Amino acid sequence: MRAIVERVRGARVEAGGRPVASIERGLLVFVAVERGDGRAQAEYMAEKLAHLRVFQDGQGKLNDSVLQAQGQVLLISNFTVVGDASRGRRPSFDRAAPAQEALVVFEALRSALEARGVPVAVGSFGDHMEVFSVCDGPVTLVVETPRLDS
Repeated sequence: MRAIVERVRGARVEAGGRPVASIERGLLVFVAVERGDGRAQAEYMAEKLAHLRVFQDGQGKLNDSVLQAQGQVLLISNFTVVGDASRGRRPSFDRAAPAQEALVVFEALRSALEARGVPVAVGSFGDHMEVFSVCDGPVTLVVETPRLDS
């Protein structure tokens, strides 16, 4: 599993011109489920996202997590995050899990974040979406799970 994580002042997602979800201060997370990912990867990613220290504390240092900052997470499924553009001009998406498999793991990630006390909003799985955000910093990271036993 790979995620692009952006600290935001606010973010929202629309599908088909309709509002789907929005958050205020927090993390906008584009996540791709890879072939072979399972509950173990979802739990690892949830733990990492819930406790990733990317918010400023009282001294202006990046010491607080989304939980400590009382922020939210907008979780967007995005298989292109695991795209490989190292050869040629057309990216390969061979590492991406099939949609049904990805949905199960994506929902496990959502549940694992909520179980840790993180308020979660989600995009519209499998749909074409428009995502709007106000980046804060900018603070943008790539977070990957190690290969774990599912």
